[in-house]
Amino acid sequence: MNLPNKLTISRLIMAPLFFIAFFLPHWFGEGLATISTVLVLALFALTELSDLLDGYIARRYHLITDLGKVMDPFADTFSRLTYFVCLSAVGVMPVWTFIIIMWREFSIVFLRMLMMGRGKAVPANIWGKSKAVLYAVSGVLGILFVASTRWFAKASWLEPAGFALKIVFGLAAFASVASFLTYVRAIVREKGLSHLSR
Repeated sequence: MNLPNKLTISRLIMAPLFFIAFFLPHWFGEGLATISTVLVLALFALTELSDLLDGYIARRYHLITDLGKVMDPFADTFSRLTYFVCLSAVGVMPVWTFIIIMWREFSIVFLRMLMMGRGKAVPANIWGKSKAVLYAVSGVLGILFVASTRWFAKASWLEPAGFALKIVFGLAAFASVASFLTYVRAIVREKGLSHLSR
């Protein structure tokens, strides 16, 4: 297995570790809040760094594999949904935005499975890129907000910051739906599912 795929697998391992680290204070007491926050920030940074590195290394050194093409987007979804379920569980991310994003991601996985036999990729679009950016931004801001509530619990700016963050999550949910509809429209236009028996 090449290095990019190993980095991708590391994201699949770090996601459950992130989940465990995030909820340490809830399970074992607030005395673990500081170590939990440090671990969460470290695991988040390492996960995002591995995401950047595996794609760069695969393209730079021509190490793109069929396994990597399938596993990389799955690892991205696995990681991001882990962040979002944690943020939703503590009330930082509105539940409705999490549900929309989760439905979108599962639907995309289903469509990709249907398209697998075609050997054709649907080209990237502006909504897909916006979705990716907003996922990353909302994830970073959400985790920093949780860290801030643990370290600066009485800060006056937390309430307006929390409201602004909910707007960012709403934009991420909107971009996820728009990118999904654009993806579906491209498949329909190209008759991407016409090969399936009914």
